[in-house]
This record gives sequence, C-alpha cells and structure tokens, in this order.
Amino acid sequence: MKILNDLLDYDNMKIFQNDEYFNFSLDSVLLANFVTLRSRVKNIIDLGTGNAPIPLIMTTRTNAKIYGIELQKEIYDLALESVSINKLDSKIELINDDIKNISNYFDQGFFDVITCNPPYFKVSEFSNLNENEIKTNARHETKIKLEEIITISKKMLNNNGILAIVHRTDRLIEIIELMKKNNIEPKRIRFVYPKVGEESNLVLVEGRKNGNVGLKILPPLIAHEKNGDYTKEVKEMFTTRR
Repeated sequence: MKILNDLLDYDNMKIFQNDEYFNFSLDSVLLANFVTLRSRVKNIIDLGTGNAPIPLIMTTRTNAKIYGIELQKEIYDLALESVSINKLDSKIELINDDIKNISNYFDQGFFDVITCNPPYFKVSEFSNLNENEIKTNARHETKIKLEEIITISKKMLNNNGILAIVHRTDRLIEIIELMKKNNIEPKRIRFVYPKVGEESNLVLVEGRKNGNVGLKILPPLIAHEKNGDYTKEVKEMFTTRR
C-alpha cells in the first residue's frame, strides 16, 4: 500500500513509500550526509535511486543539479511523486531505465559526483531470494553487479570526480580493488557500527577518479545507543541543514 511519510525531520519534506516494496533505510541517510559536495559541483547522479531519498536529502546540502536513475517502474513512480510533492522538479530529474543504459542520456565524464546504495548480496545457488521481485532486485545483484556499477562510474565521472557508496563491510576489500582497477582512488572510508562494542556491518567509501594516493579513515560512526535509540550524531543527520 502506498503511503506518504515525512522524510525524517527535514523541514516539510515528504516521501512516498509502499510497504510491499523495499523502503529506504538508514544506509541512504548516511550516504547522503557522507558524500563530499563542494560548491563547484554542478551535476550529481544517484544510481539505483529507489524512491529518491538520497537526491531529496542532498538538495539540503547543494544547489547542484541532481539526477536519479531507477530501473523498476513501480519505485520510479514513487520517486516522481516524492520529487513533485516537495516541489523539487527543478533540482531533481529522474530516469526510468537500467543503469547500464546511462550513456544513452549523458556524455562520458558528465558528472562531478556519483552516489550509489547498491544491492548488497551476490546471487548464487544458495541465495535466499525473496518472492517479491522488487525486493529481490533491491537486495541482490540480480540486475547489476558491484563491478558494473564501478566501471560505469569511471566512464561517467569527470576527472577528479567523486564516487561515494555505502555497502556491507565484508565487501570492503572488493570495493577497494574494483575502484583501484578503474582508476578511482579510495580517499575516505568510514565504518558504521550498530552499537558500541559490536562489529561494523556497513562501510561508507568515497573515491576520486584519477585522484592522488592518500586514504583517510574517519572516526567510527555508531548508529544506535544501547537502548536502541539513534545516537546524537545520527539524529543530527535527520535534521541538519547546510
């Protein structure tokens, strides 16, 4: 069922969701706040944008033009409605197509920044795929693989352009290797921990196309207090205006 929710505590921002599909999660909030958005950035794209939480949040941080591409029509339609109800049509433009077809819309090197919250799980004979195809495509690499996302990003980023992704920590080495293979130099990494004393389950990684060698490991990000509430830092991400 389609519902209209507040977009966290962002002033008067709304987002359409459907509880039958894969709704946006904390991962998207963390990525939208993590990515470097300098004043000279002109063009940004969010790959696999879902119902557009990342573009919506990024509008509070930048005046750049933000694009989003989403394959699944049902989710794309929710994103369109979300952009429209927030009167952000002039800042966000959405495309309903496969990420692999992105060169049909933009020249190579068009983007200053690319963000992506990709499917986290590889597909194998042992994969426990959801009967709901939309949820399966959001969680598993059924339509696009991590390597393809990074290869496409290399082509579409301009020189010194930024790729920022959020992913499972257990795939960090693979992410770094694929970035290096595609001349995207890892520059910033931040590990996310569910609670103090627990292992990291998510990682935020930012790389720069043809960037110089030099990696910063940022302070750990703790998502929840012991009682399950969000930490102060995460709560501030829900409301911070830049």
